[in-house]
Amino acid sequence: LLLLPCVAMAQKQSYKNVLQQKDSAFFKTDEARRVGDQLLLYQRNTGGWPKNVDMVRALTKQEQDSIIMQKQRIDDSTIDNKATTTQMTFLAQLYQQTGDTRYRDGFRKGMQFLLDSQYENGGWPQFWPKMRDYQPHITYNDNAIVNVLKLFRDVTKSKAPYGGDLVDQPMHEQAVKAFNKGIDCILATQIVVNGEPTVWCQQHDHVTLKPAKARAYELPSFCSLESGNIVFLLMQLPKPDCRIIRAVNGAMKWFDEHKITGYRLETHDANGKKDVRLVADEHAKPLWARYYDLEEGKPFFCDRDGQPKRRLEEIGDERRNGYGWFNDQPLSLYARYETWVTKNKIKDRVTFK
Repeated sequence: LLLLPCVAMAQKQSYKNVLQQKDSAFFKTDEARRVGDQLLLYQRNTGGWPKNVDMVRALTKQEQDSIIMQKQRIDDSTIDNKATTTQMTFLAQLYQQTGDTRYRDGFRKGMQFLLDSQYENGGWPQFWPKMRDYQPHITYNDNAIVNVLKLFRDVTKSKAPYGGDLVDQPMHEQAVKAFNKGIDCILATQIVVNGEPTVWCQQHDHVTLKPAKARAYELPSFCSLESGNIVFLLMQLPKPDCRIIRAVNGAMKWFDEHKITGYRLETHDANGKKDVRLVADEHAKPLWARYYDLEEGKPFFCDRDGQPKRRLEEIGDERRNGYGWFNDQPLSLYARYETWVTKNKIKDRVTFK
């Protein structure tokens, strides 16, 4: 019985690995077509897909009938947890290897979902079209919007596997406009303090654009993890204008001023249970807290009661060990930043401590 959670995790990882397959030879196989057909089955009439569902596992006839009945749902199509963009990429690769237009049509339907669900201000909600609670927020959490923008960018560049006639010319032009609007939204939501741009929250109000709350422990904040991926995307833009340069410089300055040094994250066994803690280590590489409060810019941690704490040890075991409170993602940006500055001949650059 103790092995069951491990088996479940292995199965979960297995279906994700299949959906993220890159080997072109795989997409010429009957197995790839079987998976592709199931993705089309799971695709809602909205054009999007639900999240956290094993869409690779072989289905019984009864299960297929049940999924068909759910195609009309309008409350579970999402870009959260890599949903929709992952299925679209799989269908794109399958179409390029098979020429079966059903997969192209499924991809285009997904594109239309993403185009239709974009706000006029350029952001995307977590779910669409029916939303509840915090789902209408502009969602950077888990890189939801970044994943959409990367897909749109690659479509507009006809980068494999998005080339050929995967999309028609009108949809290609729509993707260009949607991508540019998305970048505008990123710039508009960057948190500004004393006139200086910093980083982003996990989610922003879709009307006011201000940092917003999601789950009880996801409070309005400066958020390091998602912000790091936003900055990486911005640094990939060709010929950055003054707005992009200011945004990247502001974020890199914030990262450098808020890095945590002299500690490493360690998982240890506490009475037979996994427990995460910070351990003093003068040789450790820099870390960043996931959240920093908007008032003082200091790290905080939060339990399901919504009450922020200054120390990780002050929150309960379930959230302390069931959420990513620290990360080193911004560390990879330093070398990229040096390359970006040199490549674009940027004179006004950040000097790191």
